[in-house]
Amino acid sequence: MSNSSIEAEISEKGKLIYTNRGTSMLPLIREGKDMLILERPSFPLKKYDVPLYKPEPFHGKYVLHRIIKVRDGLYTLRGDNRIACEQNVREDEIVGVLTGVIRSGGKTILVSSFSYKLYSRIWHYLFPVRYLFMRARSAARRIFRFLKRSIRRETP
Repeated sequence: MSNSSIEAEISEKGKLIYTNRGTSMLPLIREGKDMLILERPSFPLKKYDVPLYKPEPFHGKYVLHRIIKVRDGLYTLRGDNRIACEQNVREDEIVGVLTGVIRSGGKTILVSSFSYKLYSRIWHYLFPVRYLFMRARSAARRIFRFLKRSIRRETP
């Protein structure tokens, strides 16, 4: 499905069931395994909502991240598996909002369910711990690559 048909489907039918690409929303959304239920957004969105938006610098690509702050009609978003935030996302960039996830086994997780709401809040509040873990993992990978290159250069 092309990018323009995603927007057309949501605006015409009000709903789209679609698979994602990418790992920015792990562990909630697994690439190639889960189906997303996206619906037409009703503004204003709230903290913890997960909008599908089309930011300018991404050249036609869509991004699905969680709202972590709402201020003056602008949203700050971050993927569940990311450190960096996207600041000042406008409502006119948002084309849909996540209302559910269909697991590969057929189970549906609705964003209105208690378990989902609990997950999204716990995941958000654990960000400082996750941040430290992701930074440490990244540093370990850099050190490993450096050592691997050093060993390769020394070996005849």
